[in-house]
Amino acid sequence: MSEELQNIVIGTRGSALALAQAGLTESALQAAHPELELERKVIMTTGDRRVDVPLAEVARAEGHLDKGVFIKELEVALANGEIDVAVHSLKDVPSELEKGFTIAAVLPRGPIADVLITREGGGLRGLPDGATVATSSVRRQRMLRWLRPALRVVDIRGNVPTRIRKFHESSELDGVLLAEAGLLRLGLLGEGTVQSEGRTATAEVLDPERFLPAAGQGAVALEVRAGDERMRRSCEAVDHAETSLCVTAERRFLELLGADCETPVGVLSRVTGRDLILRAVVFEEGEVEPMIGKVAGARADADRLPERLLESLERGAGPGA
Repeated sequence: MSEELQNIVIGTRGSALALAQAGLTESALQAAHPELELERKVIMTTGDRRVDVPLAEVARAEGHLDKGVFIKELEVALANGEIDVAVHSLKDVPSELEKGFTIAAVLPRGPIADVLITREGGGLRGLPDGATVATSSVRRQRMLRWLRPALRVVDIRGNVPTRIRKFHESSELDGVLLAEAGLLRLGLLGEGTVQSEGRTATAEVLDPERFLPAAGQGAVALEVRAGDERMRRSCEAVDHAETSLCVTAERRFLELLGADCETPVGVLSRVTGRDLILRAVVFEEGEVEPMIGKVAGARADADRLPERLLESLERGAGPGA
């Protein structure tokens, strides 16, 4: 690393999960560059501030043309030189970045599954018809309505502990859906249970082969200014090659689809030996059953797989509960 780069400022959101991911980033950078001095700057984003409307409506409520409601203010800080690198949950980052920014690295990916939290055992199959499940994700809402059409699905906002607290305190909620990676990074997920703020609930990790995750789910991204070669090289030292391969293919599929991080699309990538396998479910407006696709190919040809996946999409029959 250049001697000129001895101190960097890391930008992050202020939620407990965002701070945990900033900590992972700092540990990785410090291990790669022991001489580096790190400073952390917490920045509130539009998505953090506007918890009064459903997540899918935040950009419209704020008059934003872009959909990056959890990254916009961090990018402004990057552009102004207030921070040198922004740390994001990659699933919150639009597939097409604003001009002037680039993803320099992704950390080793965490678990990619979603978790259903309920008061009693039985998981998704055990919920009775008419039960109410809360989630802020349009993808999760559409997946639930496809897999369990008799469930009632409602919106919920707030950080991870807040959503769990709302679940415990509401007699109307029978379940809440959250990401496994976030629960683990906060130390809340145990063997079949979630413990938060002194309360315990049952947890079922949903099979990602059946309940497909968001593109980039479980991955932490490091975004820098496109022309900042010193920061790009510094971050590349902590880039995880297999994670990068997978999330690049997933995000490229979203880009080809014309989708963003709030479009109801599930994408699953798997590395098997020398091959990369991609699966997708795409929910269209007014359709209950999604378009479904699956492709496989050599890792060396990974850049071609997203286009093939798009071409493979066809209407699939609902799998039932």
